[in-house]
Amino acid sequence: MNLRRDVFQAIADPTRRAILLLVASQSMTAGAIAANFTTARPTISKHLLVLTECELLNQEHNGREIYYHINAKSMKEVADFIEPFRQMWEERFDKLETIMKKYKNAE
Repeated sequence: MNLRRDVFQAIADPTRRAILLLVASQSMTAGAIAANFTTARPTISKHLLVLTECELLNQEHNGREIYYHINAKSMKEVADFIEPFRQMWEERFDKLETIMKKYKNAE
């Protein structure tokens, strides 16, 4: 059975977020990724599977090695979803800052 994983469910896990940070700057093999963690390699392989299934990571075969790299298109979809919330909170903090300045000046 091939279930489509949810991107947000995938990035909810701290290990998977750490993997994304690792491969954000360069493609890496599963072994190179696993070397950065104290968990067992099969556990990292499962995390890589989840990230690949939800299309946050792509695989590139180079001989016998499989390199993992970020799928920028999927990461942009995540960023686009989060952007309105970021803007809303930025506006709220700006309003709070204005109120705090007025309060401080009134003292």
